Amino acid sequence: MTGVLPSVGDGYCYYILTDDCTYGSKYFQAGNMCFCSERSYLRNFPDDRPPACFLKVVMLDDSSTVTINIEILEPVHEETAVFLLAVSSHNERLNYFLERLSLEAALKATLGQKVMVEVDRQQFPGVIRYIGSIHKNTSSVLSPFFFGVELQGEGESRGRSDGSYHGTEYFKCKRNCGVFLPFNRVQFTPVPDNDYAKQKPKPDAEEVVPVKVGDAVSFYVDEALTKGIAMAVYREGSQWFVKVCPEEEGTTDIFREIPMDSVVKESLLSQSLFLPYEPDMGLGHPKQSKREISESGEDCESGNSSLEVNSMVQITLDKGNQVSGIIRWLGYLPQIRHKMAGVELDEDKGVTAGEWLGKYYFHCAPKRGLFVKLQSCQPDVRFQSSRNSDLNLMDYRDQEVLPQVLVNFPPLRNEAAVRVLRGQMKGIQGHCNSCYMDAALFSLFSCTSVLDSMLFKPFPLCDRNVQNILRDEIVNPLRKTGFVMARSVMHLREQLTEKGQCSSFTTAEKDPEEFLNLIMQQILGIEPLLKLQSGGQEEQDCYCYQIFMDKQEDLVVPDVQQLVEHSFLSSDLKLVEIPSCFIIQMPRFGKEYKMFSKIIPSLELDITDLLLDSPRECCVCGDVATLECSECFKDKMFAATGLKQFCSSCSKQVHSHYRRKAHKPTRLHVPEEFHSRSPRGSQQVPREKMELFAVLCIETSHYVSFVKYGPENEHWMFFDSMADRHGDENGFNIPVVTLCPEVAKYLDLPVAALALEQPRDMDGVAKRLFCDAYMYMYQSKKMALYK
Repeated sequence: MTGVLPSVGDGYCYYILTDDCTYGSKYFQAGNMCFCSERSYLRNFPDDRPPACFLKVVMLDDSSTVTINIEILEPVHEETAVFLLAVSSHNERLNYFLERLSLEAALKATLGQKVMVEVDRQQFPGVIRYIGSIHKNTSSVLSPFFFGVELQGEGESRGRSDGSYHGTEYFKCKRNCGVFLPFNRVQFTPVPDNDYAKQKPKPDAEEVVPVKVGDAVSFYVDEALTKGIAMAVYREGSQWFVKVCPEEEGTTDIFREIPMDSVVKESLLSQSLFLPYEPDMGLGHPKQSKREISESGEDCESGNSSLEVNSMVQITLDKGNQVSGIIRWLGYLPQIRHKMAGVELDEDKGVTAGEWLGKYYFHCAPKRGLFVKLQSCQPDVRFQSSRNSDLNLMDYRDQEVLPQVLVNFPPLRNEAAVRVLRGQMKGIQGHCNSCYMDAALFSLFSCTSVLDSMLFKPFPLCDRNVQNILRDEIVNPLRKTGFVMARSVMHLREQLTEKGQCSSFTTAEKDPEEFLNLIMQQILGIEPLLKLQSGGQEEQDCYCYQIFMDKQEDLVVPDVQQLVEHSFLSSDLKLVEIPSCFIIQMPRFGKEYKMFSKIIPSLELDITDLLLDSPRECCVCGDVATLECSECFKDKMFAATGLKQFCSSCSKQVHSHYRRKAHKPTRLHVPEEFHSRSPRGSQQVPREKMELFAVLCIETSHYVSFVKYGPENEHWMFFDSMADRHGDENGFNIPVVTLCPEVAKYLDLPVAALALEQPRDMDGVAKRLFCDAYMYMYQSKKMALYK
């Protein structure tokens, strides 16, 4: 814990638990929040003597007073604590605290700010009308802060109030248009930049400029009167221009930029927009409502019925130029009878940020939004899996501008991970033996931030170009849209080839550890993830740990905990410090040989006994251990996991047995504060545990990955960057992300039952996780704060 004294007058210090803990019969999950008085804080952390190891705090959930090890307490400022307290799930609360980005956006939010909010698992636009507590007359020291949002657009009537909560009015809006939500269910859109602000006519300019966005206009082209609609109105110097979409045949939206004095405003009531007037299209009934048209199907739309929100599409603009994007909204705009699509483009070739006539229908970056007829949208051919087409793979080598996302996005967790990542053409698109890199990147960055320092820290040897590619072309697009094109990964591979002086990174098969060592050590120059010491010798640094061990006859179906302990013991290794990320390679050599046919994933890895000079617990009585015995570790009389260490009295008793008299226990270093503990066993030795967040697997020569996206045993997703393919030699791979809750069934099985399971009979992709594991990835969220 980093000591943070509350500012003068605050009166209280607030904390969040970074690990689970027990106190008597009570159990407190990581993510719980607590506080202590300023006076109590100063008493425990005086300037004239060493600080205390434990702090007496009051839990905010149940007001109970407990004593907690300061190592698992992380200070939280009051203005942050009120927002965190509104998140009911302790696990989610801790994740948002550690990831920071959403919290920072909540702290900067202001009244009147446009946002997207989650209601009934759907996203709707809205405006912040209230920020604060909605729990009155509470005796709690701290009340959670919620956002009062007025829903707009499609969200109207999807709310639950008119701005009131339990009889108290916090803001005013129409009935069922108001909601009160914690910050984690609010998406804070960035404030529009100056370029976008210029597009919006100012109030005093409306009297001067005769044409506004959405107006029907006429203009002359080659002496022929042409009609269209104003898509944008802007000024260059003293000259005003109108960007017009003409009413032309076909499904192409053509934009013309015309001086304002060459444009005449038309009435919108008697004309159909975007298409020429056709008597047989129902225009003789102008009073028919949009809803009636939509439900009756008499609007004779010839668009693609397969297209829906989040479909990837292509649109042909003037001069045959094509743009690509994602449909963010479908429906009918005011005074336009044709079904429209609001598209977020991949490039700055749009005219809006999701707004039409002053109302937001979706949100995107300025100049990335475009409203077009639905029939003008065609499915993006790059992402079609039809095998009857002769489409060619887009040649990424000829693309000078790669898709970048310059806004930083947090990792995806829980329902957000499922919503964004699941499906076909999701994850990272594989190409030309890239599966080792695709699987590693997806595992490290999709659902965790433990190594996000790689994306931002200015390391001494850091190659900024590689760092920018990794962050802006791979990680942020993955977290925002759930998809990364093959050409972005190829861009990174080309840089690795150049920087690593190895010509085969763009073409040859590699192993994940080769890629990770190159990018972490040689290119970015980040601090080694692991610091090891063997037998009192000099420290050794590494990024990935390879398990080395002799074949153990008694280990038929081991778990990762057992393998790590056996490996550390056989090599006489200790961890010098708690790692933030522990990447472990399984005992298999080459692509064929596996020491074990199955390995059980340890969802938690207890590294307490693997730490150098850390307090250890006697495996018999629970008191502080002073001796360790490597021979006892192999004794089947003891538990299958955990190194064997004892206090002096238990060691004497254990080694009095005739079979153990020849053992030679080694003395452990006991930290000073644990020398005078009494009574025996009254205070537990703190356990240091890491949580599993991803597993890389290999079958023959192809790498895939499993990623844990939530707290439950069922919360696993499976990623394959080359799950399917479109076309032959000139085709492309289709990456797929699927949920695989079936692995929980096997995680709960007794070892004996799991050993009897035939791989071919295991449900879904569970066999890949248990039988093909190549690399396990663990994280310590507590230590990630300091890395």
